[in-house]
Amino acid sequence: MPPATHLYLGVLSSTAHTAWAWERSSTLKGDLRYTPTTAFATFPWPEPVNEDLRAVLDDTVREMVQLRSHHCAEGGFGLTRLYNSLDDGGYRDLAACHLRLDRAVTACYGWPRMVAQDRGELVARLARLNAEIVAGRPYAPFPRRAEPESATYVEQTFYDL
Repeated sequence: MPPATHLYLGVLSSTAHTAWAWERSSTLKGDLRYTPTTAFATFPWPEPVNEDLRAVLDDTVREMVQLRSHHCAEGGFGLTRLYNSLDDGGYRDLAACHLRLDRAVTACYGWPRMVAQDRGELVARLARLNAEIVAGRPYAPFPRRAEPESATYVEQTFYDL
């Protein structure tokens, strides 16, 4: 996985994004109905993220992916069952990894460590940031891509990864 993707996967796997998604999305029978327009497009990504924090996120995401792969392969099950067990207190190594991930993502926003897994505080801070962006605050969390000359959008996207 390319390093830029680690940043994106790390943020999307964080408590910050999960809390935002639950706050902004609807539910169906108690399950999250994640939609790009309400949960993803409105999510205020951290920017800019310095190289030291990117390195921490890279390492933590690699560890998270390795732990998930190992536990799922060893147990013969998928991510849903793994995370259901995690919610029930299992897989402490993966839980510790997620705490490190949450702290790294929180640091990317410049926020104190103590809010790393405080869903209410995270949503409040993200909502304030979102309001600033809507009000015109300069915001460019993703690098600009050159317009592809002959590649399709999908080909260009995969090339960029």
